[in-house]
Amino acid sequence: MNLLVIGINHNSAPVSIRERVAFVPEQMQQALKDAVLSTGVSELAILSTCNRTELYGIANDDGDVVATSILEWLAAYHHIDHAELSACLYDYRRDGALKHMMEVAAGLDSMVLGEPQILGQMKSAYAVAVEAGTANGLLHRIFAHVFSVAKRVRTDTAVGANPVSVAYAAVNLTQHVFSSLSSCTALLIGAGETIELVARHLHDKGIKRIIIANRTLERARELAQKFGAEAVMLSDIPQSLVGADIVVASTASQLPILGKGAVEGALKKRKHRPMVMIDIAVPRDIEPQVAELADVYLYTVDDLREIVEENKRARQGEALKAGDIITLALGEWESQLKTRDAVGTVRDYRAKAEQLRDSELDRALRNLARGDDAEQVLEQLARGLTNKLIHSPTTQIKEAGAKGRTDLIHWARELFQLKDSDS
Repeated sequence: MNLLVIGINHNSAPVSIRERVAFVPEQMQQALKDAVLSTGVSELAILSTCNRTELYGIANDDGDVVATSILEWLAAYHHIDHAELSACLYDYRRDGALKHMMEVAAGLDSMVLGEPQILGQMKSAYAVAVEAGTANGLLHRIFAHVFSVAKRVRTDTAVGANPVSVAYAAVNLTQHVFSSLSSCTALLIGAGETIELVARHLHDKGIKRIIIANRTLERARELAQKFGAEAVMLSDIPQSLVGADIVVASTASQLPILGKGAVEGALKKRKHRPMVMIDIAVPRDIEPQVAELADVYLYTVDDLREIVEENKRARQGEALKAGDIITLALGEWESQLKTRDAVGTVRDYRAKAEQLRDSELDRALRNLARGDDAEQVLEQLARGLTNKLIHSPTTQIKEAGAKGRTDLIHWARELFQLKDSDS
């Protein structure tokens, strides 16, 4: 099994690097096809989220050569310095790669321990690879096993019960600046799952007003209706920004949506009342230079680490249980591979035997049709079939004896259930 995983995550690289190697969803299928042609992998899937970009591949050749090719391709694709990217990458092979995939799917490698979103994101990454035609053999079976293990972890442990999500951590962070949200206005940029979670937490905290800005007004309205919020287009952000005490951004945009100039203009109209801005997106939605402005508290997804670490410490016991499940699942996978090899050998041997049988049977039927004695025909059939069935094994056993391979001879005696011989 030449499985390998190469990637970066929130532990190995800061957001300034992660945002540069994030993949645009619209270009993912073409990226997959290009990578397969360029890197020496026969199958490939790419997972790209705010906290990680990982490539899951089946290597055609030597793992080191393929890993180097993937690194070179990734650096060239994203126009990032080879050495800079290499310093942040991790590389797992075979069982280590499979173990890492299981840990990611189960939420054990997430910033928020046990967070449920990553499994859905990994399933989407796999679906895109299937659609692109880059995951249709061994990788298909690996993902099926990984998803099964992740489901088992969710069912048999409490590692995913009421996790402190990034969305919750973001809302919690705002309360460090505003003791009460009852008089605050929040501007949420984006309308995906994370923003919906943020909106729900803010609504539960009793916030006065929520504005949801999205590229598609229909989607913004659909989400706004759930929380009694207002819906606007992205082009309306400058006007909405003036009244916003809290800004949370999480879109899939490859370029910043909110720049320093727009925020500076809003602050003047606000008479420099403070604003909390939280950028959960990777690549970032808010220009880093916004942090230079007085009266703005700008946080990125990496700044939420302290809050989620507390949640992680409280869940270490459940994480250990999940780790035991993954260890057991690795053994199960190894057994599946061995069983699959055995099944293939049995299938091929049976097919060969049936081919020999059919050949001898055809000869016997021709002899009977010609009028030969039936008893002689049957004897010839039995003798011919026996000789052909034992020809290859006996030849190989004799050759093993000539080479001194007593181990093969012992295996043959066990395989054919022969009594031990003193001769």
